[in-house]
Amino acid sequence: MTTQRFTKDQRLLTPADFKRVMDGAEFKAHHSNFLLLAKSSVFPSDRIGFIIAKKKIKLAVDRNRVKRCVRDTFRRQPAVTQALDIVFLAKPALGLLSSHDLHSELAKGLQQLHRKYANTLSGQ
Repeated sequence: MTTQRFTKDQRLLTPADFKRVMDGAEFKAHHSNFLLLAKSSVFPSDRIGFIIAKKKIKLAVDRNRVKRCVRDTFRRQPAVTQALDIVFLAKPALGLLSSHDLHSELAKGLQQLHRKYANTLSGQ
């Protein structure tokens, strides 16, 4: 049985990890409610970190719901051979998005990042 845990290996843990992605983002996926920044990684699998400011999403309930949705969507993504460090940045209207819509939009964003990364590897 596979575990559905969100382990430390799947997270950006230190401020230096976040800074490396924020300062040197190689790939971006824009959405009206969030932004995904990514940088290639030396780790064997994707890692993700969240930046969900109280200034952007006022209620803690909504911030926590967004984090749960992002973690769940990230876990359910098919395993890929590329390893990216990804930072999820929330925008103000994100709190109004339903969980179902957030799942689908985030899945599209993650696929977009991996497509861009695959294109750079193939030299296009």
